[in-house]
Amino acid sequence: MVEVVEEIKCSNCGAPLQFEPGEIIVSCKYCGYTSTITTREAFTLEHSLLLNQYTNSQITDLMYKWMRVSFAKPSDLENKAKLTEANLKYLPFWSVPVEASSTYKGVFERTGLNIVKEGVIKKNYNWLVLGRRAATFPTREYEIPLEGKIPFDFTRIEKSAQVLNSEITELEAIEIARQEIEAHHKFLASQDVDKIIEIKTEFKVEDAVYIHAPIWFLAYNYKGEVYRIIIDGASGEVIKGEMPTIKFSLF
Repeated sequence: MVEVVEEIKCSNCGAPLQFEPGEIIVSCKYCGYTSTITTREAFTLEHSLLLNQYTNSQITDLMYKWMRVSFAKPSDLENKAKLTEANLKYLPFWSVPVEASSTYKGVFERTGLNIVKEGVIKKNYNWLVLGRRAATFPTREYEIPLEGKIPFDFTRIEKSAQVLNSEITELEAIEIARQEIEAHHKFLASQDVDKIIEIKTEFKVEDAVYIHAPIWFLAYNYKGEVYRIIIDGASGEVIKGEMPTIKFSLF
């Protein structure tokens, strides 16, 4: 449960700010002003919001539609699966615009000739970083629909939804993005060469966008087992879903 940890007031309207331990970027529920708890300074970066487009019943229909069109599923899944949980949460993300260019040298060994190869990987990203430290989320499988963002507005958020604040700063998000992109480019280089001798990545980073996105967390029961699904509340796309395995028998 969210509680007032200490009497910290919104610098814009004077209302008490509510936040959980560990959260450092907090938005006022009365005026929407966003502040950094650690410095108590005004939040100067862009703070955006994606709107949820689905009710509980509509999101349930999407779950069953996903079951219906999925491959390698039990034939009775749609009929016997029972929804047990449907929670809407607005998660904090940092979208970091990055131009990354990597130069690498490696050895191509697959032909047995040990050919030394050099290459360049240059890509533009809106790299997504979840603003929570201990939580896990499939950010690489989630294409955040930035084109639908609006300025952050608490009045547009459902009262039943849980809004989580960021536990990391913009600078931390940028560093995480850099590390993950470096690892990603190293993986891409490894598709071209079998042994990497050296690789160097240069970055051009623009201002990050702090954005709250509506994410539905669902659970369903099928034959006594619980499975979980994550659905994007802005687009209706299934981000990740657990599916019962099909058991085959020869007799």
